[in-house]
Amino acid sequence: MDKSPLALEEDKVPADLKEAADAVRDRPYDEKDTNKAWESFLKSGEIQRDNSLVRGVIEKSWQRSARSGVDASCHGSNVIISPDDLDKLRLENEDLLGSSAGTCRRVVRALGDAATMVVITDRNGIVLDVDGDRRTIDSGHDIRLEVGAAWGETVTGTNGIGTALITGKPVHVHAAEHFGEGIKAWTCVGSPIRSPIDGSIIGIIDFSGPQAIFHRHNVALAVIAANHIELALSEKMRIERMRLLEVSLSRMPGTGSADGVVVLDRFGRVVHHNDMASVRWRGMVQSSDLCIGAKVLPDSDGTLPADIARELPEELREQRIEPLFVDGVIRGAMLVLAPQRRSVAGRPPSPIVHAAMMSVKTAIVGCSEVLEQAMEKIERAALGKAPILLEGETGVGKELFARLVHAASQKSGKEPFVAFNCGAVSKELVGGELFGHAPGAFTGATREGRPGRFEFANGGVLSLDEIGEMSLDLQPYLLRVLEEKAVYRIGESKPRQVDVRLVASTNRNLKLEVAEGRFRKDLYFRIGAVKITIPPLRERIGDVEILIDHFNRQFSASYNTEPLRFDEATLELLRRYQWPGNVRELRNHIENLVLMSTGGMVTLKNLPEDLLEAVTQTPPLLVRQTDPNSTLAGDEIARFDEMERRAIEKAVAGAGGNVSAAADKLGVSRSTLYRKLHQYRSQN
Repeated sequence: MDKSPLALEEDKVPADLKEAADAVRDRPYDEKDTNKAWESFLKSGEIQRDNSLVRGVIEKSWQRSARSGVDASCHGSNVIISPDDLDKLRLENEDLLGSSAGTCRRVVRALGDAATMVVITDRNGIVLDVDGDRRTIDSGHDIRLEVGAAWGETVTGTNGIGTALITGKPVHVHAAEHFGEGIKAWTCVGSPIRSPIDGSIIGIIDFSGPQAIFHRHNVALAVIAANHIELALSEKMRIERMRLLEVSLSRMPGTGSADGVVVLDRFGRVVHHNDMASVRWRGMVQSSDLCIGAKVLPDSDGTLPADIARELPEELREQRIEPLFVDGVIRGAMLVLAPQRRSVAGRPPSPIVHAAMMSVKTAIVGCSEVLEQAMEKIERAALGKAPILLEGETGVGKELFARLVHAASQKSGKEPFVAFNCGAVSKELVGGELFGHAPGAFTGATREGRPGRFEFANGGVLSLDEIGEMSLDLQPYLLRVLEEKAVYRIGESKPRQVDVRLVASTNRNLKLEVAEGRFRKDLYFRIGAVKITIPPLRERIGDVEILIDHFNRQFSASYNTEPLRFDEATLELLRRYQWPGNVRELRNHIENLVLMSTGGMVTLKNLPEDLLEAVTQTPPLLVRQTDPNSTLAGDEIARFDEMERRAIEKAVAGAGGNVSAAADKLGVSRSTLYRKLHQYRSQN
């Protein structure tokens, strides 16, 4: 049988359609008796129990209409919104209007010469668009069934639009069944259109016309049309959601797996969130759960403001939020819910400091305990005024931690941060770069003279990386600046007062450098009043996987490729690797894999040979984590399996047999632990 474009298979007919169809069959319409029942209701306020010709849905609607104070003698709608309000309303409902246009055209063609108009309303029953038979549309003006008119049940009483909105089901209202006397010459069928996001009613499609157009199949046609509109809306929203997710990927650098990420559409509704976002949400917004379709920006009407943060609920305003641009227009936003750390020394940070701190923290990717401890120490140290010495291996990200000191110590949010690498400039030029110089003070000096990094950093933080590279003859000048809080430009005797917080960093053992005479002891004690060690990657249990995922997504987005997948053997090897170059080395390896891999799956054969060779000489994972500094001879390696087996058994027993909890405790993935358990059980 040839199906129309609006055909619906019998076994897929929605329950509400069957209910409406049953109602048509079970209650034969008699206009005279219905009018008598209506008149009796207006007099007594109730339907006579022996009158079985008035359907229940109509009876209840009449009762609601009376309670709402609707004038039973009304001749249609008496509420018309202004042209400006209509334009705004149509803009808010552009998705609904765009998705319904094609369906309405098909319905109009299917109805042919039938004297029927097709009406689309918003969720409140305001008419947004009409189509269909021109004479019927013209007649609709007599009862104000026109664009901009309100047809909610509280305005016009029982009708297909308003009653479908109230009941949430398809409704036909035929002639005398209307509550308003002036519209009893009409018949109408309304069916709700629901949001594909949360199932809420966002509008009504209604067929209206003279009594003669009434057919039972109109109910089915309205439901099918509504379903088609919902499908079109769903596809439109799917495409928009995918575009928002694509744009949000470019904003991911700087977020870690410990962060909750929520993507909002232009109405401020949640269209995507990761698992961590639910955890963070419960800790911040205890009054509700995070779910798809939840409206985070309650006042958004489809046009996001420039200052999105101001529209957020109060408990979320200090979180990071970024607008998402599609084709140059803000079409959504990405909300990043970062881990909440306890306030340092009982002092909650100001909103400015908190916002600055969150911006830096999103760039420090990982959630291992040692990393969290280092960050907490930084925040505590930032509250004081003493210089801070950051010690750590090459590639651990010492400058990011220096920036965290700056962020956590801010008051106005305008304090400068100046970074300088003492090892990147020749010994002859370091003095001029740090302290500035007078005009023509030395060969290569400018004619005008210039300030140095200390003056640029006045009122803020000066980060001196690789301070161990500073020559001995310059170290007394640095010590003098720190003690006198004044800088002397090279070639000048005039002191210039500076208020600078020094954060020095080094990958050297400065204590050993002092002992061997390469670094001044007094300067060491001056800059090392507070010393904080940034942990190497090999000690950050669980962070390797997080960083792999982070850099994989970052570089895949940058190079417009699909993110790579890593098989378990490769991940296991990457966990066991010692990472002498730390985060920088891992970052470079992942970028290389994204660029050079020809398939979507990364296996051992894709890894560099030097990395593979280094891992084959590394003890098994669990033993290395227990004692990362152990160096065992070759004949002792046979003992590793037994030690690892005991560690696993102890962890599983301590977790009460919960493998997931045991894996977390051991710092390995659940799949790795299952494989190890199978391996050792098969050996017994």
